[in-house]
Amino acid sequence: MASGGSTNAIIHLVAISQRLGRKLPLETFDDISRRTPFLLNLRPSGKYQMEEYFEAGGVPALMKELEPLLHGGCLTVTGRTVTENLVQAVTLDREVIRSVAEPLDREGGIAVLRGNLAPDGALIKQTAVSAHLKRHTGRAVVFESPADLQLRIDDPELAVDEHSVLVLKNAGPKGAPAMPEIGQIPIPQKLLVRGIRDMVRISDARISGTSYGALIVHAAPEAAVGGTLALVQDGDEIELDIAARRLVLKVPDEELARRRAAWKAPEPHYDRGYGLLFHERVLQANLGCDFDFLLPAELRRELLDGAKQD
Repeated sequence: MASGGSTNAIIHLVAISQRLGRKLPLETFDDISRRTPFLLNLRPSGKYQMEEYFEAGGVPALMKELEPLLHGGCLTVTGRTVTENLVQAVTLDREVIRSVAEPLDREGGIAVLRGNLAPDGALIKQTAVSAHLKRHTGRAVVFESPADLQLRIDDPELAVDEHSVLVLKNAGPKGAPAMPEIGQIPIPQKLLVRGIRDMVRISDARISGTSYGALIVHAAPEAAVGGTLALVQDGDEIELDIAARRLVLKVPDEELARRRAAWKAPEPHYDRGYGLLFHERVLQANLGCDFDFLLPAELRRELLDGAKQD
C-alpha cells in the first residue's frame, strides 16, 4: 500500500490464505490501506522510474520508513527478523521515498469499492487516479466483450465524451476466460486527439502494475455469472466516490430485476477438458480466482454457501 503496488497481489494473497484454510476478505486490504501512508513517488502513481527507486535505497529503504507499522519480529528467509534485516537500510533520496511524517498521501495505493455494481467488491489503484475523477458520475458506454471493445473503441461515431464511464463486460475469470490484464481500457481515439488522458473505466478484468488512471477492476461477481456488471446498458448513470468507497449503478431496483430476468449467461468457451473444468470450478476475483476444490473442505463450504446466500 505504501508503494502504490499491484492489484494482482490481492488475488494471490487471498488464494494463498484460503489454501491454508483462512479467510482473507477484501476489507482487510482496505483497512490496511486506510492506515498506511503512501510513500513511494514511482510510476504509475508518481513520477520516478524503478531504477531511481533502487538508487534511493529500494525496498529495504521503504520498509525502514514503514518499520513502526511492520511486525518487526517476523522471521524471514534470510534467517533474521524483519527488524534485523533493516538495520543498515537508509533512504538516499527523499523525493523518491518519503517519510511517514511527510507522505505523498495519507492513504495507501489500493481502495476496495462496493455498491450495487460490485456487491462482492472491486479494486482501484487510487494513487494512480486523476484528481478530478476520484469523485465522478457519468453515463456508461458499454462493451459486451473484449472483442467488442477492440472493434468499436476507436469508431468515430462512438457516442462518448470525456465524462463517460467506459464499461467492459465478460473479461473476468469465466467470461474472458481467465481474467486477462485488459482492464486498462484505451481512451477512444477521438478523445485522445483532444488531449483526454484519463476516464473512469470499469471491468471484471485485471490490470498490470504499470497501468495508470481511473481503472476499476476485479468487479465481482463478474458479468459472465450474472453480476450487476452484466446488466449495465449504454446511458446508465454510474457513480464513483473513492473516499466513500462507493461504486453505484444508478438504476432502480425494479429495472435491474427486469433486466436480470431477461439476461442469459454466455455460452462457456469450452465444452470439455481442462477448459470446462476451469469454467465450472474457478472462484471469483474476491475469492482469489483459485479452483474451489483446492480449498480445505470446511472453508470451501463456508465460502460457497455464503456466495449462494448473497
